Amino acid sequence: MSGAAWSPDSWTGDAFQALQMPIYPDADALNAATTQIASFPPLVFAGEARNLTAELARVAEGKAFLLQGGDCAESFAEFHPNNIRDTFRVILQMAVVLTFASKLPTVKVGRMAGQFAKPRSANTETIDGVELPSYRGDNVNDIAFTPEARIPDPQRMIRGYSQSAATLNLLRAFAGGGYANLHQVHRWTHDFMGKSPWAERYRDVADRIGEALEFMAACGIDSDSVPQLKATSFYTSHEALLLPYEQAMTRQDSLTGDWYDTSAHMLWIGDRTRFEGSAHVEFLRGIGNPIGMKCGPSLEPDALLRLLDVLNPGRVPGRMTLITRYGHDKIEAALPALVRAVKREGHPVVWSCDPMHGNVIKAANGYKTRPFDRILAEVRGFFAVHRAEGTHAGGIHTEMTGQNVTECTGGGVEITEQGLADRYHTHCDPRLNAGQSLELAFLLAEMLNEEMGQRRRAA
Repeated sequence: MSGAAWSPDSWTGDAFQALQMPIYPDADALNAATTQIASFPPLVFAGEARNLTAELARVAEGKAFLLQGGDCAESFAEFHPNNIRDTFRVILQMAVVLTFASKLPTVKVGRMAGQFAKPRSANTETIDGVELPSYRGDNVNDIAFTPEARIPDPQRMIRGYSQSAATLNLLRAFAGGGYANLHQVHRWTHDFMGKSPWAERYRDVADRIGEALEFMAACGIDSDSVPQLKATSFYTSHEALLLPYEQAMTRQDSLTGDWYDTSAHMLWIGDRTRFEGSAHVEFLRGIGNPIGMKCGPSLEPDALLRLLDVLNPGRVPGRMTLITRYGHDKIEAALPALVRAVKREGHPVVWSCDPMHGNVIKAANGYKTRPFDRILAEVRGFFAVHRAEGTHAGGIHTEMTGQNVTECTGGGVEITEQGLADRYHTHCDPRLNAGQSLELAFLLAEMLNEEMGQRRRAA
């Protein structure tokens, strides 16, 4: 497959299986929508995607850390600048904690500006004896449980494009327009964070950064002479699930002649679509963007190596990020075999931990949740495996929000199962709130420090 000719529509060939794809009742309407999207401007540029690949190459070498996070699924109903700002600033807070503690640059990638499609475990769902097609994300159908709402509508892709463009516009302004200035580090804290025991630790970090900036200014080093102090690089990503949309957003770079999916800087393949012969694998092998791939308990080492040969035959550093998702009780037993195989074959990958998807439980009151202690246990297991194998625990991939939600139990804010109903707003899966995200960042920083210390001792 990797040696065959590729085009943006080659995934539609009979040799490939396209799972998790909606069935549109009107083929002409689908064609009209994708033709219109193909005429729209790109959302990101090939040069930006190449910059991210270069930054991820440093992560693969152990010289940086990947922080990837954001909504489980973006929605049309909750589209608001404050929600975008709040998630962005939590990611900034987490990055500051990680960089300050580990002395490693943090590559910031949001699950934002395009995360509208969701894979489902079943094609239909049944409520009170009524069976309807599953909700597959706002750019496919509506979450309302009615026959009309669940019909896939290709016009929703056009709305998804527009919302992604507006979100990206605001993110670019935040990242480069002064909001990300390190002198603002104290202002990034949310008002409701006062209840979190980790807020005080963050204030201490912010104070120390402020003192360092004052010292640097006295030495003549300020944001005018060092632009990195007042701006930051921020990238976007989403699961490349809805292939008609991704194909319509794929353009040929005028400088290199290579193809790039301009819907996001980074795209990933989910655990349900990363099999050999997958249409999603076929599509993603031909684009120049950095690619993520979810790796779960069903993935065997030999299959992973074959997929890496298809997706990154040139073994380009920074091209591939392997996002592990096992569950807190499985990762230490299952992950080493994959790590050893990849290390043995010399593939230059980023290893990132998704501690969310393998740790979903149903609370006694019926709410789907993720206990924070299980999330943390999986992260600890991830670091333990890489420490034992002599490889680099390179990143974290979380579903989180800047909103003060109550969707994951536990953490320093002590959300109980009874408290889940207070502010349970997710369209799909439970997310960490700002306090829990910051707590995770501090605990990650401790693990990174331990890893860096081990490397220094080994040297």
